[in-house]
Amino acid sequence: MRRVCLTLPTNRECVATIPAVHGEAVYGAETFDVEVHLLILDSSDEATFALHAKAVAGLPAAANVVVHHVDEERQRAFLRQVIQRSGVVEPELVLDLMLPDAVSYGACTNRAFLIAGALGCQAVLRRDSDSDYQVLDGEPVFPVHHELLSLGKRAAEAVPGVTDVELEPALAERPVSLVGSSFIGELSVDIGEIRELDPAVYYEVVGLWADAGASEEERRELVDDSFVGSGTEPFSADRSTLGSPDIWRLDMCNIGFDHEVYERVPLPPATATIGSDYFLLHLIRDAALPGVVHNRNIVNHYTPERRTGPGFTAYQLRFTKFLLSMLYFYPVYHDMEAAGGLLLDEQHHVRVAAIAGSVRRSAGADRAENIRRLDVLDRSYRQLGGKYAEFADHLRPLRERLLDEAQADIEYFALLIDAWGPLVQASKAVGTDQLLR
Repeated sequence: MRRVCLTLPTNRECVATIPAVHGEAVYGAETFDVEVHLLILDSSDEATFALHAKAVAGLPAAANVVVHHVDEERQRAFLRQVIQRSGVVEPELVLDLMLPDAVSYGACTNRAFLIAGALGCQAVLRRDSDSDYQVLDGEPVFPVHHELLSLGKRAAEAVPGVTDVELEPALAERPVSLVGSSFIGELSVDIGEIRELDPAVYYEVVGLWADAGASEEERRELVDDSFVGSGTEPFSADRSTLGSPDIWRLDMCNIGFDHEVYERVPLPPATATIGSDYFLLHLIRDAALPGVVHNRNIVNHYTPERRTGPGFTAYQLRFTKFLLSMLYFYPVYHDMEAAGGLLLDEQHHVRVAAIAGSVRRSAGADRAENIRRLDVLDRSYRQLGGKYAEFADHLRPLRERLLDEAQADIEYFALLIDAWGPLVQASKAVGTDQLLR
């Protein structure tokens, strides 16, 4: 029986989310011939972990659904064993990249990838702790339906499971490597208040995401498309499109990957950087691997700590680091787009060396553009006043450190890509005895 991993990484209280995602796991196991491993990677504090453990203990038993609730101590023990067996250079650094002290959206998903390998899973489906499912006729609308219909199949075989096909005939033999959707509700990044306070400042700040060479029209189009998901339209009937995935219509809270991709290239392990977990979407699209984009959008909501005090400062810092990371990712994106199908070998597998080389080269980018980004942020946040001006004061003494960190993050990504193949193989050899004991 095919195994898939439905993962829920969390570092905050999500007692209501756990049974909801378990319900999706049960639906997947009942509807498809699969064994679903619900993997809750829990980095929350001791008291919150205990609440989650109680919620897990109250989950009803279900055929072909296996629940793993794993704290950081057991994750670290598993990773140490995997790293030791892999023989990678700088093992302590690799451990820090896989399980850093700070929040890392890429690292938590990379851990799910390795644990999925140890569990014998062929796909990883990711959800977030600050989201929920839509409801139609009293029943939750589960994205796993489309993920299990198509992931890993030859594109030609996936045609009956979708409502629309925009697939180039030459790609029919390639595997469906990604299935995903987006969200409805609030912006995925907590900057909506900036738009309310001053739309012009919002456009200037979000426009910093654009490539330095983008035209004003391209910049405005990017801002209009950024962080909005699928708006507010509720689900009423299934729509799904097989083809080159429109990555602007996908969110990492609602995504599924086939193992043939994530077992070859990891996600960037940058800390305190929103958006650091979207790299594989670009890779899959640019390599001309087929995907399915559907409309079973998840409901996004915010946790209150993002908007006041230390939580506000921490989140705005993650947004700042995201903007700085673009200096190094755009050259890689351009390389991948130019290479296209040449990113794949004859078996439709990603040529890892090509990705690693591009990432490594990008680390030499001129920092002048990032200095400009910080200048614009400083001016814009001071114009907004209040807590935004206070954040500008907080940011000013951190400038040199943040510039250094942005470069180091891309260098560490290259290092992790080099180590990834041995880590994946070691995880499969180690299994989950160390993790689950």
